Amino acid sequence: TLCVVFLTAFFASKLENESKHCNGKGFQRPGSSAFDRVYTANQNCGHAYPTFLAVLWCAGLLCSQAPAAFAGLMYLFVRQKYFVGYLGERTQSTPGYLFGKRIILFLFLMSLAGIFNYYLIFFFGSDFEMHIKTITSAISPLLLIP
Repeated sequence: TLCVVFLTAFFASKLENESKHCNGKGFQRPGSSAFDRVYTANQNCGHAYPTFLAVLWCAGLLCSQAPAAFAGLMYLFVRQKYFVGYLGERTQSTPGYLFGKRIILFLFLMSLAGIFNYYLIFFFGSDFEMHIKTITSAISPLLLIP
């Protein structure tokens, strides 16, 4: 959570720096494509963080903390690459965006596995927690493959 705060502060400082370089006042700065790119990248990252935090916490609490923490750090790294890629060409940000979606999907599936295990314990008395932790620990390094 603290890393998200620092990364958001970094994005906001980039936005502020780009805003200072523009001559106009207010948010409507015609002709400043650099400011538009920074502003859009900042908005995109800001809109994605609540979803990321929700799935990260659910995956860590319901399934396994170590793979969830690894995926969370990878997501923050990917968001940084997405933001920097968005400052250049828009096509440079696409790999970071797709990679981020894959990490969110992994965290969501971890959350579902934890919920599924809870209901298996509740209704049938079967506990697959060790199997789920082993599988998620084995799959989490595969997130590094682009």
